[in-house]
Amino acid sequence: MSETHGKFIWCELMTPDTSAAAKFYSSVVGWTTSEMTVEGMPTYTVFEANGIGVAGLMKFPAELEGQGIPPNWTGYVGVDDVDQSAKDFAANGGSVRRPPDDIPTIGRFAVVADPHGAVLCIMTPAPMEQTWPELAFDAPGNIGWRELYAGNGEEAMAFYSKLFGWKKDSDFDMGPMGVYHLFSHGGRQIGGMMTKPADMPMTFWCYYFIVPAIDAAIERVTSGGGKVVNGPMEVPGGSWIIQATDPQGAFFCLVAPKR
Repeated sequence: MSETHGKFIWCELMTPDTSAAAKFYSSVVGWTTSEMTVEGMPTYTVFEANGIGVAGLMKFPAELEGQGIPPNWTGYVGVDDVDQSAKDFAANGGSVRRPPDDIPTIGRFAVVADPHGAVLCIMTPAPMEQTWPELAFDAPGNIGWRELYAGNGEEAMAFYSKLFGWKKDSDFDMGPMGVYHLFSHGGRQIGGMMTKPADMPMTFWCYYFIVPAIDAAIERVTSGGGKVVNGPMEVPGGSWIIQATDPQGAFFCLVAPKR
Protein backbone atom coordinates (compact mmCIF):
# COMPACT_ATOMS: atom_id res chain seq x y z
CA MET A 1 0.00 0.00 0.00
CA SER A 2 1.22 3.51 -0.81
CA GLU A 3 1.03 6.39 1.65
CA THR A 4 -2.11 7.66 -0.05
CA HIS A 5 -3.94 4.31 -0.07
CA GLY A 6 -6.73 4.57 2.51
CA LYS A 7 -6.79 8.37 2.60
CA PHE A 8 -10.15 10.15 2.51
CA ILE A 9 -9.85 12.40 -0.53
CA TRP A 10 -13.35 13.76 -1.17
CA CYS A 11 -16.91 14.01 0.10
CA GLU A 12 -19.99 14.28 -2.10
CA LEU A 13 -23.63 15.20 -1.63
CA MET A 14 -26.34 13.72 -3.84
CA THR A 15 -29.55 15.74 -3.53
CA PRO A 16 -32.72 16.43 -5.53
CA ASP A 17 -32.28 20.22 -5.28
CA THR A 18 -28.70 21.24 -5.94
CA SER A 19 -29.32 24.99 -5.97
CA ALA A 20 -31.05 24.90 -2.57
CA ALA A 21 -28.32 22.67 -1.14
CA ALA A 22 -25.57 24.97 -2.44
CA LYS A 23 -27.22 27.93 -0.75
CA PHE A 24 -27.78 26.04 2.54
CA TYR A 25 -24.24 24.70 2.96
CA SER A 26 -22.64 27.92 1.80
CA SER A 27 -24.48 29.63 4.65
CA VAL A 28 -23.98 26.92 7.29
CA VAL A 29 -20.37 25.92 6.63
CA GLY A 30 -19.10 29.05 4.91
CA TRP A 31 -18.25 27.34 1.65
CA THR A 32 -18.18 29.07 -1.72
CA THR A 33 -19.06 27.20 -4.90
CA SER A 34 -17.62 26.78 -8.37
CA GLU A 35 -18.76 24.75 -11.36
CA MET A 36 -16.76 21.96 -12.97
CA THR A 37 -17.51 20.47 -16.36
CA VAL A 38 -16.41 17.04 -17.55
CA GLU A 39 -17.14 16.03 -21.12
CA GLY A 40 -20.29 13.92 -21.39
CA MET A 41 -21.35 14.49 -17.78
CA PRO A 42 -23.70 16.95 -16.04
CA THR A 43 -22.21 20.11 -14.54
CA TYR A 44 -20.73 19.39 -11.13
CA THR A 45 -20.68 21.85 -8.22
CA VAL A 46 -17.56 22.06 -6.05
CA PHE A 47 -17.71 23.34 -2.48
CA GLU A 48 -14.58 25.36 -1.68
CA ALA A 49 -12.94 26.72 1.47
CA ASN A 50 -10.32 29.43 0.92
CA GLY A 51 -10.48 28.64 -2.77
CA ILE A 52 -9.62 24.96 -2.25
CA GLY A 53 -12.13 22.27 -3.23
CA VAL A 54 -13.15 20.07 -0.31
CA ALA A 55 -16.47 18.52 -1.36
CA GLY A 56 -18.86 18.15 -4.26
CA LEU A 57 -22.54 18.41 -5.07
CA MET A 58 -24.53 16.56 -7.70
CA LYS A 59 -28.12 15.92 -8.70
CA PHE A 60 -29.60 12.76 -7.19
CA PRO A 61 -29.29 10.18 -10.00
CA ALA A 62 -32.57 9.16 -11.63
CA GLU A 63 -31.53 5.48 -11.58
CA LEU A 64 -31.42 5.52 -7.76
CA GLU A 65 -34.91 6.96 -7.31
CA GLY A 66 -37.47 4.61 -5.84
CA GLN A 67 -34.85 2.44 -4.12
CA GLY A 68 -35.35 3.90 -0.65
CA ILE A 69 -32.03 5.77 -0.77
CA PRO A 70 -32.32 9.24 0.80
CA PRO A 71 -30.27 12.29 -0.21
CA ASN A 72 -26.87 11.62 1.31
CA TRP A 73 -23.23 12.52 1.80
CA THR A 74 -20.71 9.89 0.67
CA GLY A 75 -16.98 9.83 1.28
CA TYR A 76 -14.31 8.89 -1.25
CA VAL A 77 -11.25 6.93 -0.14
CA GLY A 78 -8.16 6.92 -2.34
CA VAL A 79 -6.81 3.48 -3.29
CA ASP A 80 -3.83 2.36 -5.36
CA ASP A 81 -5.87 0.15 -7.69
CA VAL A 82 -9.63 0.62 -7.64
CA ASP A 83 -10.33 -2.59 -9.57
CA GLN A 84 -8.32 -4.67 -7.11
CA SER A 85 -9.82 -2.87 -4.08
CA ALA A 86 -13.34 -3.55 -5.37
CA LYS A 87 -12.46 -7.24 -5.65
CA ASP A 88 -11.00 -7.13 -2.13
CA PHE A 89 -14.24 -5.67 -0.75
CA ALA A 90 -16.24 -8.51 -2.28
CA ALA A 91 -13.73 -11.20 -1.26
CA ASN A 92 -13.84 -10.08 2.38
CA GLY A 93 -17.61 -10.06 2.80
CA GLY A 94 -18.44 -6.64 1.40
CA SER A 95 -20.09 -5.86 -1.92
CA VAL A 96 -19.64 -3.77 -5.04
CA ARG A 97 -22.66 -1.52 -5.57
CA ARG A 98 -21.29 0.06 -8.76
CA PRO A 99 -18.44 -1.57 -10.68
CA PRO A 100 -15.27 0.42 -11.37
CA ASP A 101 -15.76 3.10 -13.99
CA ASP A 102 -13.78 6.03 -15.36
CA ILE A 103 -14.50 9.72 -14.86
CA PRO A 104 -12.55 11.38 -17.67
CA THR A 105 -9.55 13.40 -16.42
CA ILE A 106 -10.58 12.78 -12.77
CA GLY A 107 -9.96 9.11 -12.02
CA ARG A 108 -11.47 5.66 -11.79
CA PHE A 109 -14.00 4.96 -9.05
CA ALA A 110 -16.36 2.35 -7.66
CA VAL A 111 -19.16 2.32 -5.09
CA VAL A 112 -18.65 -0.34 -2.43
CA ALA A 113 -20.19 -1.44 0.86
CA ASP A 114 -18.70 -3.17 3.88
CA PRO A 115 -20.07 -6.51 5.16
CA HIS A 116 -22.83 -4.74 7.11
CA GLY A 117 -23.89 -2.48 4.23
CA ALA A 118 -22.24 0.88 4.97
CA VAL A 119 -21.44 2.53 1.62
CA LEU A 120 -18.28 4.31 0.49
CA CYS A 121 -16.73 5.28 -2.81
CA ILE A 122 -13.19 4.24 -3.64
CA MET A 123 -11.12 6.03 -6.25
CA THR A 124 -7.77 5.88 -7.99
CA PRO A 125 -7.20 9.49 -9.08
CA ALA A 126 -5.94 10.14 -12.59
CA PRO A 127 -2.28 11.22 -12.83
CA MET A 128 -2.03 14.99 -12.54
CA GLU A 129 0.56 17.24 -14.16
CA GLN A 130 0.60 19.37 -11.02
CA THR A 131 -0.27 18.93 -7.37
CA TRP A 132 -3.05 21.01 -5.86
CA PRO A 133 -2.92 22.64 -2.43
CA GLU A 134 -4.77 20.96 0.42
CA LEU A 135 -6.66 22.73 3.15
CA ALA A 136 -5.11 22.50 6.62
CA PHE A 137 -6.67 19.50 8.37
CA ASP A 138 -8.20 21.67 11.13
CA ALA A 139 -9.23 24.63 8.95
CA PRO A 140 -12.87 25.83 8.93
CA GLY A 141 -14.69 24.31 5.98
CA ASN A 142 -12.64 21.12 5.94
CA ILE A 143 -14.01 17.66 6.72
CA GLY A 144 -12.73 17.29 10.25
CA TRP A 145 -13.95 13.81 11.16
CA ARG A 146 -15.51 10.69 9.68
CA GLU A 147 -17.71 8.36 11.69
CA LEU A 148 -19.11 4.90 11.01
CA TYR A 149 -22.22 3.54 12.68
CA ALA A 150 -21.31 -0.08 12.05
CA GLY A 151 -23.14 -3.37 12.29
CA ASN A 152 -20.31 -4.47 14.56
CA GLY A 153 -17.61 -1.99 15.53
CA GLU A 154 -14.87 -4.56 16.20
CA GLU A 155 -15.51 -6.38 12.92
CA ALA A 156 -15.63 -3.12 10.99
CA MET A 157 -12.32 -1.98 12.46
CA ALA A 158 -10.68 -5.24 11.39
CA PHE A 159 -12.24 -5.07 7.91
CA TYR A 160 -11.13 -1.52 7.12
CA SER A 161 -7.71 -2.03 8.66
CA LYS A 162 -7.13 -4.93 6.29
CA LEU A 163 -8.40 -3.15 3.17
CA PHE A 164 -7.26 0.43 3.77
CA GLY A 165 -4.37 0.02 6.18
CA TRP A 166 -6.06 2.08 8.87
CA LYS A 167 -4.66 1.72 12.37
CA LYS A 168 -6.72 1.45 15.52
CA ASP A 169 -5.56 4.49 17.45
CA SER A 170 -7.41 3.95 20.72
CA ASP A 171 -10.72 2.82 22.18
CA PHE A 172 -13.09 5.01 24.14
CA ASP A 173 -15.60 3.30 26.44
CA MET A 174 -18.99 5.03 26.13
CA GLY A 175 -20.70 2.87 28.73
CA PRO A 176 -24.13 1.61 27.61
CA MET A 177 -23.45 2.90 24.09
CA GLY A 178 -20.47 0.58 23.72
CA VAL A 179 -16.90 1.15 22.58
CA TYR A 180 -15.86 3.91 20.19
CA HIS A 181 -12.87 2.91 18.07
CA LEU A 182 -10.67 5.79 16.94
CA PHE A 183 -8.60 5.10 13.85
CA SER A 184 -5.71 6.81 12.12
CA HIS A 185 -4.11 7.07 8.70
CA GLY A 186 -0.59 8.31 8.13
CA GLY A 187 -0.14 8.80 11.86
CA ARG A 188 -3.12 11.14 12.29
CA GLN A 189 -6.52 10.39 13.80
CA ILE A 190 -9.12 10.77 11.04
CA GLY A 191 -12.26 9.15 12.40
CA GLY A 192 -14.07 6.74 14.64
CA MET A 193 -16.48 3.84 14.46
CA MET A 194 -18.88 2.13 16.79
CA THR A 195 -21.59 -0.50 16.76
CA LYS A 196 -24.78 1.31 15.82
CA PRO A 197 -27.60 1.60 18.38
CA ALA A 198 -30.25 -1.11 18.03
CA ASP A 199 -32.94 1.41 17.05
CA MET A 200 -30.86 2.82 14.18
CA PRO A 201 -32.33 1.32 11.00
CA MET A 202 -29.13 1.01 8.95
CA THR A 203 -25.36 1.25 9.01
CA PHE A 204 -23.79 4.33 7.47
CA TRP A 205 -20.85 6.71 7.35
CA CYS A 206 -21.29 10.35 8.36
CA TYR A 207 -19.04 13.37 7.98
CA TYR A 208 -18.25 16.33 10.25
CA PHE A 209 -17.64 19.72 8.66
CA ILE A 210 -15.54 22.19 10.66
CA VAL A 211 -17.11 25.52 11.64
CA PRO A 212 -15.68 28.22 13.96
CA ALA A 213 -18.35 28.00 16.69
CA ILE A 214 -21.24 25.57 17.16
CA ASP A 215 -24.02 27.82 18.54
CA ALA A 216 -23.79 30.28 15.66
CA ALA A 217 -23.79 27.37 13.23
CA ILE A 218 -26.95 25.96 14.84
CA GLU A 219 -28.67 29.27 14.13
CA ARG A 220 -27.66 29.03 10.49
CA VAL A 221 -28.87 25.43 10.25
CA THR A 222 -32.32 26.16 11.66
CA SER A 223 -32.82 29.48 9.89
CA GLY A 224 -31.89 27.78 6.61
CA GLY A 225 -34.53 25.09 7.01
CA GLY A 226 -32.36 22.34 8.46
CA LYS A 227 -32.98 20.43 11.69
CA VAL A 228 -30.63 19.58 14.54
CA VAL A 229 -31.27 15.96 15.58
CA ASN A 230 -28.53 15.56 18.19
CA GLY A 231 -26.53 18.07 20.22
CA PRO A 232 -24.89 20.39 20.83
CA MET A 233 -22.57 18.02 22.65
CA GLU A 234 -19.05 18.42 23.96
CA VAL A 235 -16.77 15.52 23.01
CA PRO A 236 -13.44 14.37 24.48
CA GLY A 237 -10.78 16.90 23.55
CA GLY A 238 -13.09 19.87 24.04
CA SER A 239 -14.70 20.18 20.61
CA TRP A 240 -18.45 20.68 20.16
CA ILE A 241 -20.59 18.76 17.68
CA ILE A 242 -24.09 18.55 16.30
CA GLN A 243 -25.79 16.06 14.01
CA ALA A 244 -28.41 17.44 11.67
CA THR A 245 -30.41 17.05 8.49
CA ASP A 246 -30.50 19.56 5.67
CA PRO A 247 -33.78 20.81 4.08
CA GLN A 248 -33.71 17.93 1.57
CA GLY A 249 -33.19 15.30 4.28
CA ALA A 250 -29.46 14.55 3.96
CA PHE A 251 -27.75 13.76 7.28
CA PHE A 252 -24.62 15.75 8.12
CA CYS A 253 -22.58 16.79 11.15
CA LEU A 254 -20.69 19.85 12.30
CA VAL A 255 -17.71 20.14 14.64
CA ALA A 256 -16.30 23.32 16.18
CA PRO A 257 -13.44 24.10 18.57
CA LYS A 258 -15.78 26.15 20.78
CA ARG A 259 -19.41 26.51 21.77
